[in-house]
Amino acid sequence: MGGAGGFRYCFRSGPRRPQPTTIQEIIVSTAATSPLKFQASPCLPRNCTFDPHDWQVLSQYWYPVAFGTDVAVDKPFAAVLLDEELVLFRSGDGVVAARDVCPHRGAPLSLGWVEGGNLVCPYHGLQYGADGRCKHIPSQGEGKIPDRLRLLTYPTREAYGLIWVSLGGGHEALPDFPAWSEAGYQQILPPSIDINASAGRQTEGFIDVAHFAWIHHDSFADRANPVVPQYTVTRKPRGFVAEYSSTVSNFPKTLQHRAPEGFVWRRRFEVDAPFFARLQVQFPEGGLLHILNAASPVSARKTRLFVPIVRNFDQHMPLQDVYDFNLQVFEEDRAIVERQRPEDLPIDRGAEAPILADRSSGAYRVAMADIGLGA
Repeated sequence: MGGAGGFRYCFRSGPRRPQPTTIQEIIVSTAATSPLKFQASPCLPRNCTFDPHDWQVLSQYWYPVAFGTDVAVDKPFAAVLLDEELVLFRSGDGVVAARDVCPHRGAPLSLGWVEGGNLVCPYHGLQYGADGRCKHIPSQGEGKIPDRLRLLTYPTREAYGLIWVSLGGGHEALPDFPAWSEAGYQQILPPSIDINASAGRQTEGFIDVAHFAWIHHDSFADRANPVVPQYTVTRKPRGFVAEYSSTVSNFPKTLQHRAPEGFVWRRRFEVDAPFFARLQVQFPEGGLLHILNAASPVSARKTRLFVPIVRNFDQHMPLQDVYDFNLQVFEEDRAIVERQRPEDLPIDRGAEAPILADRSSGAYRVAMADIGLGA
């Protein structure tokens, strides 16, 4: 986030680098809506837990902060992204995201309500429209509304059943998940999972294939089958693709009789830095499962995980079975990732001791460095 207005320091605990003061106004066009004007955040959030440089890098990307069903037409929804407290509300055909503070007297707008597409502050009843500007001040009738009564708003997108927000203007591409809209696939949205760990640690754990036999022994893998076959990693801009084949089943333990003896399971990971990974798994009889691991960084030490899933098989099965299995797998991961040290993912590969099976995690750390993290 650049600007021509010089620099200042935002008051925070610990050392901080100079931050731009100028607020960039950015025009973002969203599908089915007219162009709206957004503002990039002028400084780090209060009590920011990220390195200032890393926060500026991370703020440029899109992250899911809520399910589409979380944001009702009459009630705002509170969320936190990169330590920034947000309020989401529906206005017209779109969702608006803004800093969760009324510029009048600092009240949290998420405690208010939505009336006629305007967000109503619970403290003095001020109303704010989709453009962030105050539309009505009840206490002064038809008097002039000060220009300073304007919310700091951020671009939003609604995709894959989720509400996505970018704090830095929305210039980067939204993570792609093409299988979500393909014919013949069942769309599944398991509940989100809160993890007391960094988004980088969670994402690296998702793409790690050597931990299956140990962490997921109870859910789907087997400690008697720990060897990771050779697999390929192909670099691409901002990430990589890893093709991995093995005899490790992807069925829950109770359903593994459905796979033929010696069936080769093919998994394809496609990763986009900073915190997104798509997994395609080939099941018996032409079955395909696609998972989007979307780790949303609430703070440097807390992640909210969203996992949209599609499949072209077992569509008659209860969705609760999918939710339960998904939760079991990620709870197994959480037991480890919340205890990893250091808490931040080391970008420098020399900080830890890689092994042969770590091709994916090594490529992931390179991709994180390539986008400017850890500089």
